[in-house]
Amino acid sequence: MSLQGMPIEQLMEKLGRSGVTVILKVDDERMVKGGEPWTLVMSGPGLGPEGFIRAESSSLSDCLEQGFTRLFSRPGDWEWIAEIS
Repeated sequence: MSLQGMPIEQLMEKLGRSGVTVILKVDDERMVKGGEPWTLVMSGPGLGPEGFIRAESSSLSDCLEQGFTRLFSRPGDWEWIAEIS
């Protein structure tokens, strides 16, 4: 699944209504050091008993892909994400 071109505001609002809190961060210090500046964190009751997903990468698109791949492996109806892309 590609997240490119997905309406981010609609995606985030629907995740929030599904009980998922999402934080996306870029870290300037990691960027300067050539590390993995992008971090995506998802938490909340919508994720089930594990309740936490974290992904880090050197690119935004890879970070989002990692995070959503982990989300899709969790119990729950996440098929709607593909429908809004």
